[in-house]
Amino acid sequence: MMIYGRGHRIKTGFVYALLILFILWAIFPLFLTITTAVKTHGDAFSMPPKFILFEYTSLHFQKIFQESNIFKTYINSILVTLFSVAVSLLVGIPAAYALARFRFRGKGSFTFLLFLTRVFPPIALLVPIFTIWTRMHLMDTLGGLIIIYVQINLSLVIWMLNSFFEDLPKSLEEAAIIDGCTRWGAFFRVLLPLAAPGLAATSVLLMIFSWNEFMFAFALTGRYARTAPVTIYNFMEFEEIQWGQLQAAGFLVTLPVLIFTLLVEKYLVKGLTSGSIK
Repeated sequence: MMIYGRGHRIKTGFVYALLILFILWAIFPLFLTITTAVKTHGDAFSMPPKFILFEYTSLHFQKIFQESNIFKTYINSILVTLFSVAVSLLVGIPAAYALARFRFRGKGSFTFLLFLTRVFPPIALLVPIFTIWTRMHLMDTLGGLIIIYVQINLSLVIWMLNSFFEDLPKSLEEAAIIDGCTRWGAFFRVLLPLAAPGLAATSVLLMIFSWNEFMFAFALTGRYARTAPVTIYNFMEFEEIQWGQLQAAGFLVTLPVLIFTLLVEKYLVKGLTSGSIK
């Protein structure tokens, strides 16, 4: 028994050590981003590297606020993200519910087409979208970006929420209808609250994809509709890379996603680890 207990403790300690190493490896890039943003230029490139004991400065943050249009692009990113996530959920939730509950002709083909939208790499769609957007006068507009992000994210919403609605028993709807609810009343009062973890997880993923998207925001926008990730790219100049400003802007762009994820962490974990009623 002592041998088994000692071996179990060694195995548990080894697993915890691996988890700690993985966590450190995962957060190390974020740690470098934050520390480089508050380092002087000399300390940022010192050898050996200075991870903690270095001269702190706020000069890089001051420069990005004074010399770049970070405020405008930040607002653009917020508007594009909020509207694209809202429209994706508004359209995707009823579509996922219908796909989970109703039988109709062409259901398999529709599901396959949804899958195809996630198969093609986005860069393969850039040229035709660029041509269409130019002819429709959607270039360099927030509305054009919102339409693109809804198009990209809608299949993800339907696929994720479809599994949640399928796991909810139909008897819940039937009981609500017997008690006097309409089908939509049962959906909004019974099913939607039970699917809250899935909605939270889906919303977080949509926000991350929309907020961090770079390729379409770079190719389809110019002076007026640029988003925050594209602004970060502007610090990579032809003659030099402004590492301090680059890392400071990167930290500011990452901050909203971190805050939002922490706020919905409980629902996110439930949504990603379970899709059925316990």
